[in-house]
Order: sequence, then structure tokens, then C-alpha cells
Amino acid sequence: MKVRAPHEFHWEAICVFVATGFFLDTDTYFKDLMVLPPASINEIDEEGFFVKSTPWFHWHKTSRALAFEDALEEFTQLFETIIDEQVGDKKVILPLSGGLDSRTQATALHHLGKDVNAYSYDFKGGYPETAIGKQIAKTCDLTFTEHHIEKGYLWDCIEQLAAINQCYSEFTHPRQMAIFDEYEKMGDIFSLGHWGDVLFDTPTSKQLTEAEELEYLLKKIIKKGGMELANALWEQWNLPDTFEAYLRQRVSKLLQKIDIQDTGAKIRAFKSLYWAPRWTNTNLSVFEEQHPITLPYFDDRMCQFICTVPEKHLEDRMLQIAYIKKRNPKLAKITWEQHKPYNLYTFQQNTSPKNIPYRAVQKLKRETKKALGKPYVQRNWELQFVGMENDEKLQQYLFSENMHPFISKPLLARFYNNFKNIDPVHYSHPLSMLLTLSLKMKLLK
Repeated sequence: MKVRAPHEFHWEAICVFVATGFFLDTDTYFKDLMVLPPASINEIDEEGFFVKSTPWFHWHKTSRALAFEDALEEFTQLFETIIDEQVGDKKVILPLSGGLDSRTQATALHHLGKDVNAYSYDFKGGYPETAIGKQIAKTCDLTFTEHHIEKGYLWDCIEQLAAINQCYSEFTHPRQMAIFDEYEKMGDIFSLGHWGDVLFDTPTSKQLTEAEELEYLLKKIIKKGGMELANALWEQWNLPDTFEAYLRQRVSKLLQKIDIQDTGAKIRAFKSLYWAPRWTNTNLSVFEEQHPITLPYFDDRMCQFICTVPEKHLEDRMLQIAYIKKRNPKLAKITWEQHKPYNLYTFQQNTSPKNIPYRAVQKLKRETKKALGKPYVQRNWELQFVGMENDEKLQQYLFSENMHPFISKPLLARFYNNFKNIDPVHYSHPLSMLLTLSLKMKLLK
């Protein structure tokens, strides 16, 4: 949306982007462009410029006197109603992971008797997440396909991805691009489980002061190495004061706009207002390029339910776990990846010393693979940035003329060398953000 402002780079917003991986609030790359806030009615003038925005949904916390079993019954009816309305009689495409959100969807889709084509993917050389997806699909009698994401897949589709998401998300996360062409023949409509993990958990059960809430959020949103890159760009672009002061002020003001006393509910509202729309939602456009999408956890009725259900019923994913146990006990016995090798009945045992034998065996397996020249792949960036062929492609984009004088070569070389020679885990995010900016500059030329 156009804003009456100079058409120039919004340097401060870009610094926030590289620090966190998403643009904050309505920010974009330019001062005269904004995104519209979620759940709002927006007014524009006769020339097409933004005038004002009026929210039609307000996050709040008004807990009802509701027993857990009653909350579970309400969730069951609401969730299944939403999914039934969203997908109708269309053939559903369901991405399955080893977590709870898609498993909860699989439970509902199976109970409703929907026609579902499920799929899962994992990293070649990493944890076999597809094995969990296959078990879930088999238990629910769903058609299933598995995909193994190959090393370096990004370079074949990176410019297509840049055109789709306009470089509003770093490129190492959307694994769905690796099987982009497969989606067309999978079905009619996607059912996506985005944001369920935020709605159906309590960020913190502690009641924090405003200052503590700010610290909590900053710790959550700033990525490893992100602050270092943001500070470097802030200095290069000669921006006033410091980046940290700017970020703190921005986040603090947004927090103060949320009129909720309970800390857990307030943090959830912040994430839903300012994180989901700018990070989670960005790459939904990849799915939309192939088929319509549905998002049961984004439905207004679900958000309203979360606002009124007692916070204690949202701790530790209690409602989703109870729902799966109730509707399909066999699904609950399948490994929960976050707590592997435990399932929904036994995950409380995932504590020391009970989990030490499993962790020791897994570490031994990883070390053995590494000794054999087959390193265990745990992170998306390892598929894209590690190895000679990946490095060649990375340097082509990173040190292209598109980046100059936008970002100096010494700064690029500094973060590239830190990734290669000092700490690849810490500097993988900055490197990915610089790659994203390089593609954005190419789009603009």
C-alpha cells in the first residue's frame, strides 16, 4: 500500500529485518510502502494512498470459568467445524511433520472422512521426519508421499522464490520450494497448520513486568548473529543513535498497545499481531502459487476461543494432545519429534536422566556418520551453504554488483569469512539475510 512519504530505502526497517528475519509491524523496504495490518478495515484516498486503519478484531484475555473437559469439547467441535467448512468436498493436500499441528489436522480430517493426499519431507542425511509422517498417514488411512530434500536445491529455484515472496523472508526456510512442481498434481486445496504451536501453548507461565516482557520478546525475536549484522549495517548507513535503542523503542511501543494483563496471553498476542503476519505468512505465497490455501488456526473463531479459554488449559499443548488421544489414540502413540523417542503418552519422561541413553546413542550415530564423511544434516542452511558447489553459488550472489554500494564489499567479506572460518552456526543467519538482500537488489534493478 502506498504511503505519502519519500520513495527511499527504510534503512532502520531493513536493520530490524536482518536482526529478526521479519519486518516489524507494517514496515517494508521503502518508506513510501507499507503492508496493511491484520484483521483491520483500511481507508485509502482517491489517489490510492493509505489514510487510516481500524482493527475489527482485538486480542484480549477474558477467561471463562471453563473446566478442561468442557474446553476440550468446545475445541473439538470448533476445530472440526472450521476444517469442514474450509475444505468442503475438495481433495486436501496436507503437509505432515513430526509435530502436533499437522497431526491435529490429520486427526480431524480422518474423523470427517475427507479425501486427503498427505506428504512429508526431510533432509537427505538428517533425521527421517518422513518416517513419522508416514506412520501418521497410515494410521489415518491417508494417501502419502515422502520427499527427501537434496543438498543445494535452493539454487535451482532461488530467483523464482524471490519473485514469489519479494524477498520478505530469508531463503533457507521455505523447504516447500524443493517440491514446488509436485503440488499441482497433489490435490485441490491446502490445509496448513501454521501458528497452532503459538496459539495452543503458553509462552511463559510467569507474570512479568513490562521491562521483563520486553527482554523476553527481544530474546525470542533476535536471531543468532542478527544483532551483529544489524549493528554493522546501522553504522555503515550512518543512522542516528544505535540500532539496539531503536529496536527496543519499536518493540516497547508495540507491546504497550496490547491491553492484556496476563503475560503469556500478551506475548501470544504480540506474536500473532506482529510476528505471524510478517514471518509465518510470507511464504504462504509459495503454496498459493499452486492451489488455494486454508488455515484452520487462523480462523477468527479459533482466535476468539483462545482469548476466552483459561490460560492454564493452553499450557504444554494440553488441548491438542487431549484431542488427538480422544479421537485417535493410535496417533497419540506415534513419536512426537520434539520429544523423540517419546510419544503423546510418554513425553513427560523426556527429562534427565531418563533421556540420557537415547541422547547418547543419537550422538554416537552422528559422530559415526561424520567420521565416515557423511555429516548429519540438522539445519536448512547446511543444505545450501556447505560444500564447494554451494559455496560457488553463494559467492556469485553475495558478491555480485547488485549489492554495491548498498552494502560494502568489506562488510560482506567479514560476515562470509566469519561463517566459513569462525562459527557457521552463529553466522548462518546473517549470511542468509545478506543473500536475501542480494536477491532483493537484483529484483529492483
